[in-house]
This record gives sequence, structure tokens and C-alpha cells, in this order.
Amino acid sequence: MIGYGFMGAAHSVGWRQAPRMFDLPVDVEMAVVVGRNADAVATAARRWGWAESASDWREVIARDDIDIVDIVTPGDSHAEIAIAALQAGKHVLVEKPLANTVAEAEAMADAAAAADDGVRAMVGFTYRRVPAVTLLRDLIAAGKVGRVQEVRASYRQDWLVDPETPLAWRLQKEHAGSGALGDIGAHIIDMTQFVTGQSVAAVSGTVETIVTQRPLLGAGSGLSGTAAEGYGEVTVDDVALFTGRLDGGALVSFEATRFATGRKNALAIEVSGDKGALRFELEDLNTLQFYDRTAPAELQGFTRILVTESAHPYVAAWWPAGHVLGYEHGFVHQAKDLVEAIAGGTAPHPSFAEGLAVQRVLDAVEQSAADDSRWVRIEAHQPASA
Repeated sequence: MIGYGFMGAAHSVGWRQAPRMFDLPVDVEMAVVVGRNADAVATAARRWGWAESASDWREVIARDDIDIVDIVTPGDSHAEIAIAALQAGKHVLVEKPLANTVAEAEAMADAAAAADDGVRAMVGFTYRRVPAVTLLRDLIAAGKVGRVQEVRASYRQDWLVDPETPLAWRLQKEHAGSGALGDIGAHIIDMTQFVTGQSVAAVSGTVETIVTQRPLLGAGSGLSGTAAEGYGEVTVDDVALFTGRLDGGALVSFEATRFATGRKNALAIEVSGDKGALRFELEDLNTLQFYDRTAPAELQGFTRILVTESAHPYVAAWWPAGHVLGYEHGFVHQAKDLVEAIAGGTAPHPSFAEGLAVQRVLDAVEQSAADDSRWVRIEAHQPASA
């Protein structure tokens, strides 16, 4: 695993728990975690259960005993590391969003397509693997809501409301690519496409930076920016609001913000169809709300489904019904699915091509916002080998 911050902790839980809770077809060894600060990454290795630590990712991906490279670094290094790992014949998992730019994402998708037969690549849109979200997708595919007519998707947080919150890497474009749009907006774009089985075909949107300067983290932070009395410039968006149209014709409203006061991690999606509707909220992640429009009038109304039955996706490996799961379980399911795909010789999802599709939507939103919110169509990628 390359990187060891917040996502490093989450991915480590996934790798540690997946072989213990699921009957995987092969053994998994947490071999080495990589970071630039040798002391800090050694501490992370001990804490999270990695056999060793290292500070040079190039040396690690060249090792014969490494089969999978898991990339949890900031977005500005995703392309370089992932392409090198694929060319070295390693399977690759990259935390979302796939890259910082469309060009980088295209190069990564092309590298995955050109990799040796049997080499797999996956992007970490982990919320797909929350059991309630997978169930929501399955119910839509089974026709429970009928024809999808409208989608509302939002991801709201408030961790930047305080203007004295320091200038972290997520607030600088050269490191993060974009702000709320790419950080959390990528999740709701992917989730919309995942659960509906449709692609976002066009978007119209706007973005806003509410706090334009923040306190610098100090010397040695690795961040850039012109300091003004101890402050640096915020070069990404704080809020992104945009409308999309699916290729099936339905409209989608998207909201991604890190300025929704009082909202901590409020991802929500509601899919409305001519036969019913489904709603999921991450802050109540063990439940799904279902409205059946075909039921008798006296029985109509949103029904709460507790997604903890053994018949529900992933749940049979865990606890008795009603004994709820949490945020970290999605990362366990992610590790399980990747290992099973590699061992079974199948393509894991979401693929780099799917990650590129999300990147194209993000780019289209930025284009629209820069041009008076005009509608921008999303074009399909033509692989380099085509």
C-alpha cells in the first residue's frame, strides 16, 4: 500500500479483515506500506498490521513478492504510480477519484487496457459496496422503481466552515485536482451511474470557493501557495452544484459541498421511477427507504428496509440480523471483491474505464462552470489502441 493517511487506515482495515470474515480463494499478506516519512510510515505499519515499511515506492513495485499495489496517495501521484505498477505486472487498486485530470485518467485507463493478460485494475469507489447501496442497485435492475425518471444525489459535509481551518493538500489544485467536486462529488456521480446502470451524458453546473485564503500549515508541509501574512490561497472549489442528464433521459440534481453547516458525512441518493422510489442516506447506512407505487393506495408510503439480513449483499459473512455494519465494512468488501476477481480471472469493478467516465463528468462540470453554466456533453473515450 502506497500512502498511509486517512485512507491508508481505512484500506488497512479492509485488507486485514477480508481474509478473516470471508472465505477468500487465496491467502492475503499485508507485505509493505510505503510513505516518504520513514518514521511515520514505520509507525503506521506497526499500528495497522503491515509486515514492513518502506520509503521508495519504485523499489517496492519492482519486488517479486508484491502482487497488488494499493494507492492511497493524493491524486497528483496516482497516474505515475499506477502506470508504473501496471507495467511491472502488478494488480492495482487506486483510491477515488482516479486522477486529477482527464488526460491522466485516460493514460491510466489505456495502461490498464494494455496490461498483460490477467493483470487487473480497480478504482476505489467504496460506497458501492455498502450493502444497502448494492441492494438499491439490485432492486432498480429488477424493475422495482420502473423507468427511472429523476435522481437526486448529494454529498454534504461541514469540515471547512471554520475559515481558520488550515490549508491542507485537499485545498490546493495541484495536489487534489479539484475541491468538493472531485473529493465527494465523484462519489455521487459514480453512485448515480452504478445504481441506475446509466451514464451521465451531459451536465450544467457552477462551483464556488467560499473561503479563498487559509492559514498555512507551516514549513515542511509539502504544500505550495503564495503566503500572505501566514495565509495561502485556496485554489479549489468549496461547493459544486450541477444538473445532469442520464443517457436514458432522466434528469439528475447533484450537490457536493464541504460548507453544509451541521452535516458531517451526509451522502444521499434518491431514485424516482414510474413504479416507485428508493432512497439511501450514508449517515443511516444500514437502511434503505422504498416506496412502492404499485401497492394498494391504503398501503402506500415509504417503507424502511433494515439491510442486515443474510440474504442481503455481503451481510451473510457478518453478524445476525439487526447487528449493524459501519463505514469500514465497505473497505473489507472492496478487498474481498478485488481478490476474488483476480483469483477468478474476471474484471473487477469499478474499472479504470469507469473511473475515467467519472473524471470526464468532473471535467465537464468545470467546463460548464467556467462558461456561464452552459450544458456540456460528455464524450466517450477512445482507447489508444483503437
